[in-house]
Amino acid sequence: MEPILHIGGVDVTRLTQALGTPLMVYDEGALRKRLAEFSACFQSPALSTRVVYAGKAFLCKAMARLVNEMGCSLDTVSGGELFCALEAGFPAEKIVFHGNNKTPAELAAAVDAGVGLVVLDSLPECQALTALAGEKRTAMRVLLRVNPGVEAHTHKYIVTAHLDSKFGIAAGRKEELYAVLDELNQSEFVTFAGFHAHIGSQIFDKAAFAAEIEQLAILAQEAEGKGYPVPVLDLGGGFAARYTDADAPIPIPEVCQTILDACLAQKKARNLSLSEVCIEPGRSIVGEAGTTLYTVGWQKETESKRYLFVDGGMADNIRPALYQAEYDCGAAEHMEAAKTETYTVAGKCCESGDILIEEAKLPPMKTGDLLAVYTTGAYCYSMSSNYNHLGRPAVVFAQDGKARLVLRREEPKDLLACETNEVLFDSFSSKKKNEQQEVVL
Repeated sequence: MEPILHIGGVDVTRLTQALGTPLMVYDEGALRKRLAEFSACFQSPALSTRVVYAGKAFLCKAMARLVNEMGCSLDTVSGGELFCALEAGFPAEKIVFHGNNKTPAELAAAVDAGVGLVVLDSLPECQALTALAGEKRTAMRVLLRVNPGVEAHTHKYIVTAHLDSKFGIAAGRKEELYAVLDELNQSEFVTFAGFHAHIGSQIFDKAAFAAEIEQLAILAQEAEGKGYPVPVLDLGGGFAARYTDADAPIPIPEVCQTILDACLAQKKARNLSLSEVCIEPGRSIVGEAGTTLYTVGWQKETESKRYLFVDGGMADNIRPALYQAEYDCGAAEHMEAAKTETYTVAGKCCESGDILIEEAKLPPMKTGDLLAVYTTGAYCYSMSSNYNHLGRPAVVFAQDGKARLVLRREEPKDLLACETNEVLFDSFSSKKKNEQQEVVL
């Protein structure tokens, strides 16, 4: 019998027989190992440090509980993510709440929950939060997101710190920046804690983090010279994951030490009040721990391609279509078979761009075989959709030969759960009624 793929010590064929496909399987041991490694490596005798898991990469109640169990904080970017974290019992004081357009309801939820840090994105948002905190007489701590002008070399859709980014305030826009700090300085309930920045995703050059820290330190030095202490720097995420053999992520101990050394050097050189440094790894924690399993359907040959169709696609992994993300794959039931064939792995959605892998090297595949696409743990489920009325896949955590279902598969009836025929108002009848009233008058 040919070797079969095992994840967390569990035979994937048993999982797919029980739960069907597409199926996302996380190696829970790998999740725990990454969280523990970041926590162990991001330590300094001279600075307080905090590892904040970026929940946008993948979040469900089971994941939130795991992050808390491993002693890390949690970054949420919407009211929905915040609700999920609180429902999981995640301590509100360990939550960082992000977002470039937080709604009044989301700000109110953050204040009511007592989240530990709110990352402000603009002056109007700052004014809204200070007013809300004043009304509710609730103390809040905030960071101000700034764009230091350091651009990591990633796809234009995932570069986040250039001067025209939708996120934060550009470091050069001093009038706007200090208007926020003035507003916070006058607030009785909202305290400015420091600056936040995020320079992109899939960063392979550790010098990018050092450059980010230098620019934030320059800004902090100037702010402190004007009477605004900056005890906290949150450097965001961007730590890379390995998707293909072409990827070479910076080892976690190396990137953590680079960040800590740069922070300490800037603190000393500029006499900063810096006392706490935060990082927000997401993809680098969950990406490689996740694998998506598909069942092979039909095959088709064109003039220059040999298509291998699977029972999922861009509905459960939009990243290849969105920004040309690349993946590797394997024949889950034939792990040691020679990869003699080249296929274009395509999904079942009604879009020409529904291509998961352009040139996949695989052994000969047939209908009914299992295909494993690796490193799908980050942003695949989070960005999944019901396009073509497809249900989101089930999600399993596997460890030490045991598996648990943490998200069940969406069924067709689930997709109709929000259907309604409730009449809110009848504009035609209202118009007729108003016309009649006007005639009477």
